[in-house]
Amino acid sequence: MFKGIPASPGVVIGEAFIINHKIGEIEKQELPSAKINEEIMLLREAVEKTKMEIFAIREKVIFEIGNAEADIFNAYIFLLEDPLFVGKAEEIVKKEKVNSAYALSVIAAQYAEIYNRISDSYLKERGRDIAGLVDKILRNLSANMDSKEQAGQNEKYIIISHDLSPADTADLDKKKVMGFVTEVGGATSHTAIVARSLEIPAVVGVRDITDNVKSGDIIIVDGEKGIVVVNPNPKVMLAYKEERRQYLIKMRMLKRLKSLDAVTLDKHKVVLNANIEFPEEVGIVNEHNVEGVGLFRTEFIYLNRMNLPSEEEQFAAYKTVAEKMNPKPATIRTLDIGGDKFLPYFKIPTEQNPFLGLRSIRLSLTNMNIFKLQLRAILRASAYGNLRIMFPMITIAEEIDEAKKILEEVKAELRSKKVPFDEEIKIGIMIEVPSAAIMSDDMSKKVDFMSIGSNDLVQYTLAVDRTNEAVSSIYDPLNPAVLRLIKMVVESAHRNGIPVSVCGEMAGEAHAAFILIGMGVDELSMSAVSVLNVKRVIRAINFKDALTVAEHCLKLNRASEIKAFVLGQLNDVMYVKK
Repeated sequence: MFKGIPASPGVVIGEAFIINHKIGEIEKQELPSAKINEEIMLLREAVEKTKMEIFAIREKVIFEIGNAEADIFNAYIFLLEDPLFVGKAEEIVKKEKVNSAYALSVIAAQYAEIYNRISDSYLKERGRDIAGLVDKILRNLSANMDSKEQAGQNEKYIIISHDLSPADTADLDKKKVMGFVTEVGGATSHTAIVARSLEIPAVVGVRDITDNVKSGDIIIVDGEKGIVVVNPNPKVMLAYKEERRQYLIKMRMLKRLKSLDAVTLDKHKVVLNANIEFPEEVGIVNEHNVEGVGLFRTEFIYLNRMNLPSEEEQFAAYKTVAEKMNPKPATIRTLDIGGDKFLPYFKIPTEQNPFLGLRSIRLSLTNMNIFKLQLRAILRASAYGNLRIMFPMITIAEEIDEAKKILEEVKAELRSKKVPFDEEIKIGIMIEVPSAAIMSDDMSKKVDFMSIGSNDLVQYTLAVDRTNEAVSSIYDPLNPAVLRLIKMVVESAHRNGIPVSVCGEMAGEAHAAFILIGMGVDELSMSAVSVLNVKRVIRAINFKDALTVAEHCLKLNRASEIKAFVLGQLNDVMYVKK
């Protein structure tokens, strides 16, 4: 039994499937002679697929940037066709009768050794380029193995991996992938957020799990408790089958709430919205009957690619969301890159403290072409639905003024070209740092709405890296300092006649939502999978009781005291799992 961090709720039982090894950690598997030709074909297919992807990227770069910048992709293609590279891997497969992924890792290790001995920094970078190319081939090879080998053994499985990127997670086939377990990550990591959005049970931060599990092992993943059981005995298996049965009953009961409003017993209305990362999630959002998209994290459009998305690509994504949500509102957050999110094609200067450096709105304001391109795409899409624009990580009022000025310039450009857009599009900001919360009274006079990003607000208020397991116990949304800052923002917003929402993961926690409602938060935006559970709580409480609970919580001095109190109050009206 392994303990990790609960990332996405649900209990699943199935076969393990190991993927995404680091180069050099690929498991060596001996193959029967009859399988060698098939293995060679899998390798060739992966290489060919990689080559086609590189060709497509190169053509986009030539068209959008220029020939000089496309040279590196010519080098990639040359390497993929080099008999000393892929051809050598095929020889290893044939002579040693081993899996192609292992053979490829051997070649990669040889290249790495050569480049590591070179002192020239430019050539060292080329070594890293090769490592990235090998990783791309391995990913395509893994996809081939998944579709050809795994499908022949078992239609459904549980992924065990050292790590999964948010883009990797989004690419998972829900028809086959029952759940996943990773060795790194936190509950508020973007991978975990995507998993919850896709309703895939997951546990992250499980140390050394890839060393203790083989493909084909029977695995139990408890995404609510953060427990992973490998090859359980009959008694444990029986207990978890019952646990899974109870969980499915609970989910069936929650689904009955879909068509009902989020209204307290004394008729106080709370707006429930959903957070999304991809346009494709709108279907899931509409299934849960939410009142809008409270946060569209647009950076995922920029990830898992080798070039900036064009205006047309972005326009198509935002238009899809606008049309499918219409007439419900959808809030589009502008690019939030930096900190723990980087783009391979967008060089950010190396910083000692990236979370305190050039990120989010700061990055947009210093890269005008990228910022204006995104704003044009959003404005054009606003003609097809009810879109809103939200600027992330505002720290000073001057950033709001500058962003709004640039937005007006883009509007003027579109008007001059007679391109339709919503002239009355609403503008909002995210409150994610203490300075913005403290100055929220002034800032709320400049915008149409404010949204509290609780994930970063907790991080910056408590000076704790939310992805660092060593200090994860300090990270707590119910810390009194965090709650008092939220209350300050709510009072500022209401004093100036604008609504305020909470769109971090805190909004999807039933007990935290109880406090937020009592503090006067107008809207809660969360992963779609959390909506029904929060609605269940709202429909079981009185608003006047929530006011009393919040008032008492704001007087307490410890997060543990606050959590114990609010859970006790909820238990008086309903069963809430502690």
